[in-house]
Amino acid sequence: MAMSEALATVDPGQATALARALGSGDPLERETLRGAPLATGPRPSRLAAPLTSLRGAGPKLAAAAAEIGIETVGDVLWHVPHGYRNRADVREVAELRIGEQATVLVEVRSVRLRPTRRRNLRIVEANVADASGPTKAVWFNQAWLVEQLTEGTHVLLSGKLERAGFRVEAHEVVREPGAEPAGRDQGVGIHTTGLVPVHPATERLRPNRIRDWAWQASELTPFAPEALPASIRTRHRLAGAGDALRAVHFPEESEDAETARRRLAFEELIVHQAALAARRVGHDSTRHAIPIGAPGQLVARWLGSLPFELTGDQRKSLEEIDADLARDRPMQRLLMGEVGSGKTVCALYTMLRALEAGHQAALMAPTETLAEQHAATLDRLLANEPTPFALLTSATPAARRREALDRLRSGELGLVVGTHALIEPDVDFDSLAVCVVDEQHRFGVRQRAALDAKGPDGLAPHALHMTATPIPRTLSLTAYGDLDATVIRELPAGRQPVKTWAVGEEKRAGAYDFIRTRLREGRQAYVVCPLVADSEKLQAKAAEAEADRLRAEEFEDFDVELLHGQMPSREKAAAMDRFVAGDADVLVATTVIEVGVDVPNATVMLVEGAERYGLSQLHQLRGRVGRGAHESQCILFAERESELARRRMKAIASSNDGFELAEIDLTLRGEGEVLGTRQHGLPRFRIAELPEDAELLSSARAELLALLERHGSLEAPELAPLLDAARERFGDERIAA
Repeated sequence: MAMSEALATVDPGQATALARALGSGDPLERETLRGAPLATGPRPSRLAAPLTSLRGAGPKLAAAAAEIGIETVGDVLWHVPHGYRNRADVREVAELRIGEQATVLVEVRSVRLRPTRRRNLRIVEANVADASGPTKAVWFNQAWLVEQLTEGTHVLLSGKLERAGFRVEAHEVVREPGAEPAGRDQGVGIHTTGLVPVHPATERLRPNRIRDWAWQASELTPFAPEALPASIRTRHRLAGAGDALRAVHFPEESEDAETARRRLAFEELIVHQAALAARRVGHDSTRHAIPIGAPGQLVARWLGSLPFELTGDQRKSLEEIDADLARDRPMQRLLMGEVGSGKTVCALYTMLRALEAGHQAALMAPTETLAEQHAATLDRLLANEPTPFALLTSATPAARRREALDRLRSGELGLVVGTHALIEPDVDFDSLAVCVVDEQHRFGVRQRAALDAKGPDGLAPHALHMTATPIPRTLSLTAYGDLDATVIRELPAGRQPVKTWAVGEEKRAGAYDFIRTRLREGRQAYVVCPLVADSEKLQAKAAEAEADRLRAEEFEDFDVELLHGQMPSREKAAAMDRFVAGDADVLVATTVIEVGVDVPNATVMLVEGAERYGLSQLHQLRGRVGRGAHESQCILFAERESELARRRMKAIASSNDGFELAEIDLTLRGEGEVLGTRQHGLPRFRIAELPEDAELLSSARAELLALLERHGSLEAPELAPLLDAARERFGDERIAA
């Protein structure tokens, strides 16, 4: 029976007996277990030793390792392989066949450095032999081996037999000449025999160096702290942390490697969930908020004045927000809504609740364009219930800014909309009770904390975080697990589904004809320029060039406006004002229009280079049309040469459900790219892989919630190792100390 068949895994329902130990493969018989010596127990200090305590880890290599997060011996153990090379057991030279991968144990008879006509190519040739016969071993550009491979040296060679000789891919010197290799238990063959781990590496730090460090560090795995409570390890039949760490680096069989990885991934995910819980508890226990009573006449009149009925999802959201506001701990709620689902109505309701209670509210957006659009939307929504508010951005004139700050400080002004300008040190509130943070994943921890600190007398404002980016459940559990989540999927009545086509260059002339027809009917259109580079300046230049071309060619009879992030604030505002007012027929833009732009008369969008965007971002862009009473269309020009591009275009053309598309996007691209960049608040896991480990994530979260229910808090003595691991691996200023 293979060892992996008897190993415990995180999957329930497998065999309860542990026939062999994970990592070493030793039989676990009753008498052996009874006679086993007592373990020394966890000693975190051994794993906290600096990397330089390992052989071969000098200052230069340590500096290179630090670039990829390896600074201690423990970091080496958690830097797990991303693959394994299956190198066979040692063969005899006489058994080798041309083109066959193999490992041989041979003695060096002679060695020489052979010159070549190519200046940058140097070949080392060694005549080697074992008891079955001789062969020639060949290395390329490793001249230093001539000094190492002296006559009589015994060496393990792994590679492929070619007509010119045995081409060596990896080798190890056997320290006892004339003897058989001692085996992996003594570190011989870790590069050349069996399952050879391949660790993520860099140009400055090669995989074989990390492999050697991992072998040295694996001797310390018995000292690894055990973060998981015994009850969970027993219920899921999990091996110990030390055994799993050793097995993931140097497995006996391929199944053992995946068993060990899943066990460590499960631990990593539950530790992260503990970190989120500690962060939330720490926030709740140290900060208090102003309780806001039941809704009053102001919000009742305002709701009655709206020219539309709230959706069921919106009403449910308001009920949850009311319950949060009534408590004396700060609301921390994430409002996740489809494009055009009516999140702004919920946000304004929340802010009016603060105003009618005699306090203040603020709405912070990541860009000036979005802040200005929010101000325009609030102005429209408050038309029948006049409520003064100010707009604060870096473009606000100095005199108007001073006036607004004075009125906020005195309490005369109750409502403000702005960008990062709201968290400047000179912005003081008289009684800030509610803050709304839009597209909150675009703000850093400290930026949100700075707004949080604007509350009165040490009290924190209730916080409503909003995002129009549909987030798959697996990612929401990792990125926003410390927030209460509300999802709005139901679209308001009257919203038009957007017809979407993904087309090639052969359809371009027809696409422009279609857009011109819509423009002559009085509609407006967006043209979104492609992501040409990471540089915003290059994207701006591309947008400018496209706007000039369209003015001179396809849309010469229409007014074409330009909008990109590199334009001065005043020019951006003027461009948007012209488009909103209908004075411009076509808006050529970069992704600056991705969120917040609301022009009901714009019914057509053309996206260039659509294959360069993720599905979630395309859905966000598409959401700028279909906001009025007219039928709307989105035309995607895309290169569909790759299978990934074809699947992405098929998905966006067939579905208008942002959450469905986000799940597809996660499957196609992976958790690091769904939101566009790595700077969107997603954690980096060393071992867990999403979405592949979504099942483990759900299981880890369920176990963590059960622990909290059973013990009351993470501060229970039984959970100390888990909380310690959470602080060590995911700790930051948000986790309670």
